[in-house]
Amino acid sequence: MPLAVSLTGGNRNDVTQLEPLLDKIPAVAGRVGRPRRRPDALLADRGYDHDKYRRLLWQRGIRPVIAKRGEPHGTGLGTFRYVVERTIA
Repeated sequence: MPLAVSLTGGNRNDVTQLEPLLDKIPAVAGRVGRPRRRPDALLADRGYDHDKYRRLLWQRGIRPVIAKRGEPHGTGLGTFRYVVERTIA
């Protein structure tokens, strides 16, 4: 289930929307007490492989799971990304 959605122009770089998209995540209801305001982890492709984005996520208490550039495929991250791509399609 998507936590937040952002629609931009087709030629816009996805990484420019990382912070605004994180800000759009609503409180997660259902449990007694203070609602959660962030996910445990964020899965991303190689386009987000930069220390700047990893720091941004760690500062918000989110564990970055980002594919590394230059490493062969096969980490298993694509299994989760396929579900996202299929949902969007």
